[in-house]
Amino acid sequence: MFRRLLPLIAVLALAGCTTSNPGALEGSWTATEPFPVNVTFRDGEMEAMGKTRKVSYKASGNEVHVTYLDGANKDRTFIYTVIDADTLRSDTGTFRRSQ
Repeated sequence: MFRRLLPLIAVLALAGCTTSNPGALEGSWTATEPFPVNVTFRDGEMEAMGKTRKVSYKASGNEVHVTYLDGANKDRTFIYTVIDADTLRSDTGTFRRSQ
């Protein structure tokens, strides 16, 4: 019986893992309010306001948790909610895909 559950346990464990892949966030995004900012999510990093930082990503439903691995925000996690393929929301504003 335990052998039958082992693959399911492995899948569930991997679903909660962090990764360097930005998934649905991959690419460039622009927010205009509360202030204009361009953000680019790439494998293992995020670029915003001229700074590139190492990050990890964790998908959870329609949310992607982005955790900084260095810089002033080290160990802080920001949550981006995927509204559709071209729209994200976070505490910092609404982003539209720019590329």
